[in-house]
Amino acid sequence: MARIVFWGVACAQPGEPVIGAFATWRNIPIDFARTDTPNTTAQATNRLAMTPNTEGGMFANNVEVELHAEKTGPTTSTYGPQWMEQGNSGGTMRAIAQGTDPAKPDGTNHTYMLLRQASGDQWDVLYDFNWVGSTTDQLKVPRGNSNRIDIGLEVMGPQHVTVPEIANRVQFMAENKTWYRADTANTAQVATLGVCGQDMPWVNPPRKYQPPYCFNTKLTDGSKFTQWNVSKPGPAPSPAPPSAATLAAPRPSVVPTAKTVNGVDQETLARCMANSPDSCLDSVPGLTDCIRTSRICNTAAAKPRTGLSAPARTAPAIEADIRKRAAESFGVREHDLHISPTGKEGIARLSSAPASAHSDQATWTVESSAETHGLERRGLTFRGFRATYSAATGQLLDACWGRMCEK
Repeated sequence: MARIVFWGVACAQPGEPVIGAFATWRNIPIDFARTDTPNTTAQATNRLAMTPNTEGGMFANNVEVELHAEKTGPTTSTYGPQWMEQGNSGGTMRAIAQGTDPAKPDGTNHTYMLLRQASGDQWDVLYDFNWVGSTTDQLKVPRGNSNRIDIGLEVMGPQHVTVPEIANRVQFMAENKTWYRADTANTAQVATLGVCGQDMPWVNPPRKYQPPYCFNTKLTDGSKFTQWNVSKPGPAPSPAPPSAATLAAPRPSVVPTAKTVNGVDQETLARCMANSPDSCLDSVPGLTDCIRTSRICNTAAAKPRTGLSAPARTAPAIEADIRKRAAESFGVREHDLHISPTGKEGIARLSSAPASAHSDQATWTVESSAETHGLERRGLTFRGFRATYSAATGQLLDACWGRMCEK
């Protein structure tokens, strides 16, 4: 089960060309078994994914932005937002350090957005309404192609993972640059572990799907897809969910210093982010125009934060641990890996994203020229990969595989 991926997602194909996808959910706590789990990748990712050209099938080239949690040791894990591109010649992954407390599971609202660039066929990635990167290897989108948007939970090692309910709200931008919700008729539900409490098909005597090998899912809808709720119970009875007070969206940790930046009323945006971020595109003056023309629309979330991962490790990530994790994640034998300590220069070489809080951290860089699946889910293999991990927390900060490492 080391690389088997399970999904609890809602897939929307709006039936018309899509040039943007927007989603919001809160930073909920994700828990891992506090025991050693050798040879098993245990992680949970809540993601917004766009497949711009669906002619390649269900696993065509795509781009996604997500909240990712991964088990890094017997009692340690990392947590935070990232984005990933799966292209024709390989792929890339980047951790996101910008934002208001991005690595804290404190119930704060965050927004995730993918926007097709005005010229060409590449996409911009935005987090909390600020630009954090752009794709370089997406396929040309044929006129009239309806695209596909996926939102929801992806899990590896489900026997070790507990994910409380995540409420995902999603919209798409049509070619007229207006935001809409997809029709329920154009939305499919996928729960590859099965839905908790439902009968397993073709099983005699009858059995029901039970934790930890099941999802809880609910699509809130009328004629429109409004919200996708998904969770994955753990191997033992889940602890009581956090109280409303615990998960109440805190006040922004950074008070806007300027009232209007790039045409956006920052005070109005801060209030909207704290209370109802899915309404900000309509209710915050200047925001819709800003995200199409500027890289910074939310000053409170623009400054990189320190302390990327929470909870932090009790000891630094050592070479042997990083080597083993890289071998498991990228499907390459340990003796085919080269690992070396790196720092600011290594991050700069890998990343095309803005300068971030991890740019001056001590890091480990792992490289290989062997065949690898990268961080792919498409069943493809590529030649070689490069990945950089935080030496303090063990978090994967940047990665590339295949010819994408040459860009």
